Amino acid sequence: MKAATIGVPVLAALTVLLVARCVAAGPALHPAAAHPPPPAARETVSTPAGTTPGTFNATDVAWLQLMIPMTEQMLRLLELAPEQTSNPRVTRLAARCVAGHRAELPRLRALLGRSGAPGTNVHEGHDMPGMVTAEDLRVVGRATGAAFDRLLVDNLREHLEQGILVSRGEQDAGAEQAVRELAATIERTRTAQLALLDGSGR
Repeated sequence: MKAATIGVPVLAALTVLLVARCVAAGPALHPAAAHPPPPAARETVSTPAGTTPGTFNATDVAWLQLMIPMTEQMLRLLELAPEQTSNPRVTRLAARCVAGHRAELPRLRALLGRSGAPGTNVHEGHDMPGMVTAEDLRVVGRATGAAFDRLLVDNLREHLEQGILVSRGEQDAGAEQAVRELAATIERTRTAQLALLDGSGR
C-alpha cells in the first residue's frame, strides 16, 4: 500500500509535476505534497487544429492523465477475481467495479484527446497513492482465496478513496466544464463503490 494520500489541496501541485516538469519524479513515490500550488495550475491548455476548443487548464489535464492509468491498472487487478476467489461477495464487488471503471475509460480518453495533451501514460512506473503497480499485480496475482480477497479489498479501498479525493480537487480547480462534470460523476460512482465495499464483508 502507498505511504501517503494526495488530497484535494495539493492536486494543483500534482499538476506542476505532470505538465510543467514532465513527470520527472521517476518510479519513486510521487512527492506532490511537498510542492505548493503554482499559479500555472489555472493556465489554459491549447487544443490542436480539428479539435473542439475548450478551456482546459493544467489541473484538468493532470486529473485526466492520472485517472486513466489509475482506472486501467485497477481493472487489471479486478479482472483477476473470477479465477482467484471463491467468495461470491468479492466476485460481485469486483464485477460491479469492473463495469463502472470500463464505462469511464472512453470518456476519460476522449476528454484527454480534446485537451490536446499526449495520450502516453506519464505515470508509467510510478508508485502513487491509489495506483495499482506492476508489483502489486504480481503479488495479488500469486494469491488465492482469503489472501487474494484481503489484498483486492485493501487495494480497491485505497484506489476508491484516492479517486474521490482527486475528483473533488478537479471540481474545485479545473476549468473545462465537461471534465469537471465527469469528475463529479466519478466521485459519485467511487463513493457508491466504496459503500458497496464496506458492506461486502471480507
